[in-house]
Amino acid sequence: MIVSASYRTDIPAFYGAWFLERLRRGSCRVVNPYGGPDYEVALTPEVADGFVFWTRNAKPFLAALEETAARGIPFVVQYTITGYPREIEPSVVPAEQAATLVRELSGRYGRRAVVWRYDPVFLTSLTPPDWHLRRFAELATALAGATDEVVLSFAQIYAKTRVNSDNAARRHGFAWSDPEPEAKIELLGRLAARARDRGLAPSLCSQPELSSPGLAAARCIDAARLSDVAGRPIAAPTKGNRPGCLCAQSRDIGAYDTCPHGCVYCYAVRRPEVAKARHRAHDHTSPVL
Repeated sequence: MIVSASYRTDIPAFYGAWFLERLRRGSCRVVNPYGGPDYEVALTPEVADGFVFWTRNAKPFLAALEETAARGIPFVVQYTITGYPREIEPSVVPAEQAATLVRELSGRYGRRAVVWRYDPVFLTSLTPPDWHLRRFAELATALAGATDEVVLSFAQIYAKTRVNSDNAARRHGFAWSDPEPEAKIELLGRLAARARDRGLAPSLCSQPELSSPGLAAARCIDAARLSDVAGRPIAAPTKGNRPGCLCAQSRDIGAYDTCPHGCVYCYAVRRPEVAKARHRAHDHTSPVL
């Protein structure tokens, strides 16, 4: 079983002490976000074939990664670095600092253990297409050689995403848009070309309608990549979370509405103030996050 930690929140940045506590105890409990009973997820080497960690800041999590590796459990870090202005990402660490951490992780655990995510692509008056092309090229240059893949996607505009984006736009005086598919495909193609120029394989996360030649479908929960990191086969069936998703089957141990980063486009937070309050109330000794 592959354990995802977590596409619902940033466990490495904010909940590392909780993860270490649960790792040492051998399991955690997860509140089912879709209704139904809570469930237990084993975190022992006998059951957990590997971890996929999702983060914007791995620095608070370095000790947890070391202990995970010492227990013989392979992992891959899906590391999001976009470098958006503070009006859009109010509390994310600077992109240059994050890129330095990616290079450090690659040096310790190998470049197959880290995947760069430039997602979501979010178009605003502060971040028009030319801004993305320039910023992406800068980050791709900084990360070349530290990883072999960059995952791309456009922001998914859910109702909560629209509300939070509209609120931020009014507060900070910018405009945002969700362009037509043709414009998205054109920009993604140009970003992908810049990735390939720097030795990075571009992939597209769960948006097959935006695919184009040279832009492969992403497998963010990737049993083959974990196998490479582990040096042994790890088998898991493909079981995507939404149409177009090619992720391997996994169990996610996070919780929605708990990430206090405050990114305006986030699909995992309905109300930023609620996420911040839940983070403040968090008990790292609890079996559930």
